Amino acid sequence: MPPESAAPRRRWPWFLAKWSAVVAVWGLLLVFCLAVGLWAGLPDTSELGRTDRHPSVTLRAEDGSLIATFGDLYGEPLTIAELPKALPQAVIATEDRRFYSHFGIDLIGILRAAFANLRAGHVVQGGSTITQQLAKNLFLTPDRTMLRKAQEMVLAVWLEHRFTKDQLLGIYLNRVYFGAGAYGVDAASRRYFGKSARRLNVYECATIAGLLKAPSKFSPAGNRKLAGERASQVLANMVDAGYLTQAQAEAAAKESTVLAMVPTTQPGMRYFADWVEDQTAAGGYNGDLVVTTTLDPHMQAAAEQAIEAVLARDGPKAEASQGALVAMSPDGAIRAMVGGRDYRNSQFNRVTQAQRQPGSAFKPFVYLAALEHGMQPTDRFMDGPFRVGDWQPHNYSNNYLGEVTMAEAVAESINTVAVQVGQRAGMRNVVAVAHRLGITTDLSPDPSLALGTGEVTLLDLTSAYCAFASGGNGAWPYAIANIRDGRGKVLFSRQGGGPGRVIEPAYAAEINEMLAGVIAHGTGKAAQIGRPEAGKTGTTSDFRDALFVGYTSDLVAGVWFGNDDDTPMNHVSGGTLPARAWRDFMLGALKGRPARPLPRAEPPIDDSFLAVLKRAQQGLSGAQPTPEVDP
Repeated sequence: MPPESAAPRRRWPWFLAKWSAVVAVWGLLLVFCLAVGLWAGLPDTSELGRTDRHPSVTLRAEDGSLIATFGDLYGEPLTIAELPKALPQAVIATEDRRFYSHFGIDLIGILRAAFANLRAGHVVQGGSTITQQLAKNLFLTPDRTMLRKAQEMVLAVWLEHRFTKDQLLGIYLNRVYFGAGAYGVDAASRRYFGKSARRLNVYECATIAGLLKAPSKFSPAGNRKLAGERASQVLANMVDAGYLTQAQAEAAAKESTVLAMVPTTQPGMRYFADWVEDQTAAGGYNGDLVVTTTLDPHMQAAAEQAIEAVLARDGPKAEASQGALVAMSPDGAIRAMVGGRDYRNSQFNRVTQAQRQPGSAFKPFVYLAALEHGMQPTDRFMDGPFRVGDWQPHNYSNNYLGEVTMAEAVAESINTVAVQVGQRAGMRNVVAVAHRLGITTDLSPDPSLALGTGEVTLLDLTSAYCAFASGGNGAWPYAIANIRDGRGKVLFSRQGGGPGRVIEPAYAAEINEMLAGVIAHGTGKAAQIGRPEAGKTGTTSDFRDALFVGYTSDLVAGVWFGNDDDTPMNHVSGGTLPARAWRDFMLGALKGRPARPLPRAEPPIDDSFLAVLKRAQQGLSGAQPTPEVDP
């Protein structure tokens, strides 16, 4: 009979086997539940090819130079076979050297990173593979949690099962962010080097691969020295990985590379860029767009310099803190726009958004209405005290000259005569003239409107003067010459445009002659530039606004100075700061261009045009034009 202790010894192995099986079953069940829960929490992978982004809008000046970019820039999707072999080699050598040998998770890399981090006492290396980075970029948030890391690993294994290594690397390179709004290697290549990624040399490949660690920090557009140091490190990695010899790396470092124009714009251009981008967005276009604008970089630089120079020299004493300028060709094409002194401090565009009283710069519409109703520049009026109902207009100087011609009243900006002329022409007809020439704001036909009390934008006011500079043809201000999609297909191309003839040539010539007198011997003498020119000063009550709008046969420009809070300036009139800034701008903008005479009336007045004009005016006013009485 065996000893009593033998029975427990025989039961012990069975006991271990039993409970090991139980633990294994429950362990497998727990792992299964965790896996199911983890997989259930994964994002939807059914729309792998979908890209969520804002389409890019690239604005270019008239000469093709870059003005600004908006939105995300994506290049052409390229396969690994289409890229220079140095590009994927540089990425693999720097980001994931065992990419072609692991299954989506690099266990050796994880152990190496853990050891390095423990030795340093903080995180100095990461163990993520390219596949893990792709999984995170495609499906996950950047949150640093254990759950997110576990999901990243599961997705990495799934991606490795679903795609080939070259396909994974291609998807990664076509989607990863390279800084400056560029997503994908082709967009980065075009952004930084101005060419397709197909044409990158070895050094440029190393530069782009170096961006992956920190796109903003190592951007060649932001810090060329730091970007160069990073590229040298990538070349060394390629040598260490066996992709290059030391001699080849040294030769690559000497390769010439040309950095494309930095995709940002000078602050002064941003007013124009924002205005054009808003118009492009309103067009309802889809996808990436390249917009060629009418902006002339030379004129833009002259405009920015003119406004800043006057404000820096005269602004403090004059108590003027802001200035604005817009210039356009007589057909309405915007050549320069300065919406304020400093875009970084204020993005409010004082050319397109601010509605201000134009003062006497509105008077040309009054005198045009007078000419169209039979008055002549030689007609004589009495400059003296008079009343319109309960209102008595005053001249800027509070002095009176007695009897003067209408032309003299224009040159000297005499308020009393302007009001008399407006009353005789009919203020509703004056409103009709202003709207016909391009003023879009509502105007009340009050007697004081003859002195510019209605509010307008500087853009509208300047474009209305285009009809004088062109000899009678109206203009709609525009800034877009054409729009192309990302592949270069033309989506829009401006053809013609404008309202056509809005002034009979003879009347336009008479206005030109009267406004030329403003600069030659009137209130705008400070604007003289030594070539045929015309214009009008404008000053509002208490010197809150000062304007000068003038033109040659090639260029029309409007200038405004004032304060955003509407506080008065220190006796700044349209004939001072605005006229000087206009002169400085025009001298720079027209330098080297031949002088041409202003349009003059050669043919006789077209009776048929006058008949149509008269019927239109009668329809607007509802009656035959008669002098206005107290409203």
